[in-house]
Amino acid sequence: MEKINMEKKLLVSASPHIRDHISTRRIMLDVVIALAPAALLGIYYHGLRAALLIAVCIVSCVLFEYIAVRIRKKPASIGDCSAIVTGLLLAMSLPPGLPVWMAVLGCFIAIVIIKQLFGGIGQNFVNPAVGARVFLTISFAQAMTTWVEPGTDVISTATPLAIMKDAEAVSAMPDFLDMFLGNIGGCIGETSAIALILGGIYLLARTVITWHIPVFYLGTVAFLTWMLGGNGLFTGDPFTHLIAGGLLLGAIFMATDYTTSPMTKKGAIIFAVGCGLVTSVIRLYGALPEGVAFSILFMNMLVPLIDRYTIPKNFGGR
Repeated sequence: MEKINMEKKLLVSASPHIRDHISTRRIMLDVVIALAPAALLGIYYHGLRAALLIAVCIVSCVLFEYIAVRIRKKPASIGDCSAIVTGLLLAMSLPPGLPVWMAVLGCFIAIVIIKQLFGGIGQNFVNPAVGARVFLTISFAQAMTTWVEPGTDVISTATPLAIMKDAEAVSAMPDFLDMFLGNIGGCIGETSAIALILGGIYLLARTVITWHIPVFYLGTVAFLTWMLGGNGLFTGDPFTHLIAGGLLLGAIFMATDYTTSPMTKKGAIIFAVGCGLVTSVIRLYGALPEGVAFSILFMNMLVPLIDRYTIPKNFGGR
């Protein structure tokens, strides 16, 4: 009898051995909840046009996902809500005045080209929303850098980051409180720092993300823009760089994507510092005032290399 009990205790089954109630759907719904404050404030400041773009992007991404999986004869994947998150993230990184057809084209690039053609969720090599944002910026630069002042129909090209690059326009810098709350021109979901920070705290509390990528990404940008962003060493304005543009949205919601970020803590830190370095270089010395999407896209492509040198070797392996 003792031998039989011992044999039962030593039964070995195929991996995985650890099971949890966490699912892709639950994670994606948590991301939607975390993005909701910034999305609602974007609609509040920019009106029905912002609501239209958000709705169009979400519906387009879900529709493209459904068509793509049917064509590929794969199991339906709409239920995991990943297409909803992609559509919402893309919409929040678009200017509210962008033509609707450009937003739909961006959704097609994100879902069909970047996500489904590479095998679907978990197989894409770059973040779909980031890749679509970069595609739209390169293809339609003027439309992607034309902003509408909140509460008006006034067209403006002066965002805080653009003003910082023009020494003669520094006096037109928006109030710090307006930038913190989001009452400035910019993309739909990028302008409200407080809403994005609250969303990040929610994701941390729900253990959807860890602190390593956001903290090291933001910290790298803050240090480099403070050191190199002024008229001399350590005379820059890191606070404006932190809350202006798409840095918070990118660091909290895009760079932390499971599929396109490193698997180890050491790799995550290297990835985040790289994102911060590229972002700072583009912001301080590049032709474009913003560099978040380009930096995340660039570092996404380096993730396999980072994983190769940071994932521990199996015991007894080479």
